[in-house]
Amino acid sequence: MHPFRAAVENRDHAAIEALLAEDVVFTSPVAFRPYPGKAITAAILRGVMRVFTDFTYVREIGSGDGRDHALVFTAKVGDMEINGCDFLHLDEEGRIDDFMVMVRPLSAAQALSAAMGAQFDRIKEEAFAASAASTAPEGER
Repeated sequence: MHPFRAAVENRDHAAIEALLAEDVVFTSPVAFRPYPGKAITAAILRGVMRVFTDFTYVREIGSGDGRDHALVFTAKVGDMEINGCDFLHLDEEGRIDDFMVMVRPLSAAQALSAAMGAQFDRIKEEAFAASAASTAPEGER
């Protein structure tokens, strides 16, 4: 089992964040542009965990070199069932540097878009706070 899958299944936000590279790029299934950076990616993932219910990984597929993983999941957004896949690429240190999500069906993707849109002010605030904390001098953290 990939450590990211274990962290998500345990709802361990700190472990999830620790697995992200500083320069990770998150590609959303419902946003046009990717989101670069650890702070925004971690905040988005926390938002997703607030939005999804009945989340379960049902399959894990890995590449021969261990740097690419596909984690297939099911979940609910409100009362809509959603199927999706987290595509992860790992850097040389084993941290996630590319994270792309795809979901189906379209009606569930639209429900996800609306639910995440309602979360986005909070997501941006969390990302800003995390970025500010990580750039503060050592004695101010």
